[in-house]
Amino acid sequence: MSIETAKQHLSKWKKDNDIMILDVSSATVELAAKALGVTGSEIAKSVSFYDKSGGVILIVASGTARIDGRKFKDEFGLKAKMLSSEDVEPLVGHPVGGVCPFGVKQGVKIYLDDSLKHFEWVYPACGSGNSAIKLSIAELEQSSEYVRWVNVTKE
Repeated sequence: MSIETAKQHLSKWKKDNDIMILDVSSATVELAAKALGVTGSEIAKSVSFYDKSGGVILIVASGTARIDGRKFKDEFGLKAKMLSSEDVEPLVGHPVGGVCPFGVKQGVKIYLDDSLKHFEWVYPACGSGNSAIKLSIAELEQSSEYVRWVNVTKE
């Protein structure tokens, strides 16, 4: 179960008990923002792309930011091609609507986008379409085990 994987991952930093299980769906940026009472920009959405070697590039960005194809290609050396909905859970380890940077499968490389740096707190999902966690940027950096910061979005 995906939320259990995220919870186990976050337990390394004693953050597993901070996961919020919501009574309503948080599977989209709009739904998550409404459920949490925050702006869509504060939602830390995770967007997954195919990489050159059969793995996954997972970009965690501000909820209202959009991937800029040119910046993506300059950063990763390939055209941005999102995972098909059928590939998301088998390749990332979380279902669509619950994708997060916690407890992902091997071969998933996590990158944090600069669009998140505008916020003191962000709210990523935790492996299900009705979960979230409130993290500072420093906590997100630590718990996501990211590769590096990138600038691949446009507002």
